[in-house]
Amino acid sequence: MLAIHEVRVGHGDAPAVLEGVSVTVEPGRILAVTGSSGAGKTTLLHTMAGVLRPRAGAVAIGGEPLRDRDHAVTREVVLVPQDNGLAPVLTAAENVHVALVARGVPPSEARRLTVEALGRVGLSGQADQLVDELSGGQQQRTAIARGLALRGAVLLADEVTSELDAGNRQRVLDLLREEAGRGAAVVFATHDPEVAAACEAELHLVDGRAEIRRAGKR
Repeated sequence: MLAIHEVRVGHGDAPAVLEGVSVTVEPGRILAVTGSSGAGKTTLLHTMAGVLRPRAGAVAIGGEPLRDRDHAVTREVVLVPQDNGLAPVLTAAENVHVALVARGVPPSEARRLTVEALGRVGLSGQADQLVDELSGGQQQRTAIARGLALRGAVLLADEVTSELDAGNRQRVLDLLREEAGRGAAVVFATHDPEVAAACEAELHLVDGRAEIRRAGKR
């Protein structure tokens, strides 16, 4: 379970971006984080991922307070960032494979999981293309494939459908549901109201504060 309690988060000496935000995401659930540009969606996901340390409040995974990004990785918190975080000089397959090996997956198993993950997002034919040669939507799907291959206990996805057509957007939503179906807690930041409506619950950010617009389905 991912739990955020009364967090206040800011960047450097700037005023806080988030103030008193609390939410709990249980295993097997999908939470949409919505809000206008600059509302703090990315800041919240980076706080959940241990990239940013809150000035006040706490982030906990399974009841254990999160210390930093390294600790989050050991607790299997996977972040698919908005800028995709891919190495442009590597191929799509290499980007997925390297992440798996760094997590301790044996190379042969990493190769199998890489093929499987790229196939799930419809990129089997682009596996050996450099990231720089891929379209924006293909890069987003490569980043999603990497996140899926890591099979985290928590999956945080930041605006990962912004450059996708309707068919691939639905494919990604189905894959996120599959991740929840195997027991992951999934948090999906989006500005798209149709995408948010497909999630089980919605946390809406306004002026650094949060409101639950829809309770999770039971």
